Amino acid sequence: MEIINWIILVAGFCLIPAGVLWLCKKVSFLGKIGPVMVLYALGIIIGNIGLMPEQMPAVQEILSNAMVPLAIPLMLFGCTFNMKGARSQILALVTGMVSVAAAVIIGFFIFGHNIPEGAKVGGMLTGVYTGGTINLAALKTMLGVHDETYILINSYDILVSFLYLSFLLAIGIKLFRKFLPNTLGDFTKEDEKAIRHEMDKENRKPFKSLFTRKGAAYLGRLLGLTILIVGISAGVALLLPESMFMTIFILMLTTLGIACSFIRKIHNMKYSYDIGMYFIYIFCIVVASMADLSKLDLAGGLGLMGYLLVAVFGSLMLQVIFAKIFKIDSDMMVIASVTFINSPPFVPMMAAAMKNKDVLIPGLTIGVIGYAAGNYLGFLMSQLLGLL
Repeated sequence: MEIINWIILVAGFCLIPAGVLWLCKKVSFLGKIGPVMVLYALGIIIGNIGLMPEQMPAVQEILSNAMVPLAIPLMLFGCTFNMKGARSQILALVTGMVSVAAAVIIGFFIFGHNIPEGAKVGGMLTGVYTGGTINLAALKTMLGVHDETYILINSYDILVSFLYLSFLLAIGIKLFRKFLPNTLGDFTKEDEKAIRHEMDKENRKPFKSLFTRKGAAYLGRLLGLTILIVGISAGVALLLPESMFMTIFILMLTTLGIACSFIRKIHNMKYSYDIGMYFIYIFCIVVASMADLSKLDLAGGLGLMGYLLVAVFGSLMLQVIFAKIFKIDSDMMVIASVTFINSPPFVPMMAAAMKNKDVLIPGLTIGVIGYAAGNYLGFLMSQLLGLL
């Protein structure tokens, strides 16, 4: 029975995105919402109906940890790299970190004094919103934060991050493109139309040719190469201290993916981006299913919730202001914000939502720097807030 539950859970998480993609093509309303939002909603429902078997947490952990490492190289194989947008990338990195730090300090003055371990919470928020969950876990141990506080932050973070992504996908991307410069890639209108037409044409039936003997062999070679890259990256990361594993792992995945993109035979392999994106869709529904709404003590944790809202949406607002002042590209600003708030695994999803492959590498690069700096910034912030 246990094996059957494992099979059902894994198959469900892996096949539901296919059904959602089909529905989004058939139902115009769902198509406008987009598969990511639909998958998030389904994931939250699945995770909170209370009928899942005891193997659920293990399956969630395995799939959430496996999908992104597989997706990153696949989505990089077909990318073409240039130096356009380097100025925006550097400015987005610096202003993004400054925005997070400023928003955390502002939130501390509003809510921090009224919540348990307020200064430590501020440090953890700085770490997680410049790096990722790995930084949150590291800072919990480093600062000696209570388990209850850590669990609450994790639960609220998933909810607030979902609201943040919903805003960006619904209106944020379009709004910022009107308000801020949108020159990344420097395409003419004719070039942009042609590129979008080709992307739309491929996305109608991107996997059709894979359901043949030749297509299956092609898919096997593509996945084989990807697994090899994941294995090499993990092997190198394991040679270094455990605290550096995620930083080195993602850096190696990105580096090897970029290196392979310069090999013409790999660069020209069809559908590598689409297959990588499918892994991201699986990641989306799995992560959403990990949100435990029963642990959200809305009455007792309003101060903590308010702190997270200020940190997330306050940092976004400050980044928009900085982007306007320094003329940072709108898509670069958004991808930097997503990298900081949601961590690098969400970069491929947002790049696909914006239909802008040019931001994929900058987003991952900013994310790696954030992973590396998150623990230091979080610790320094906790010390600073402790003095206020």
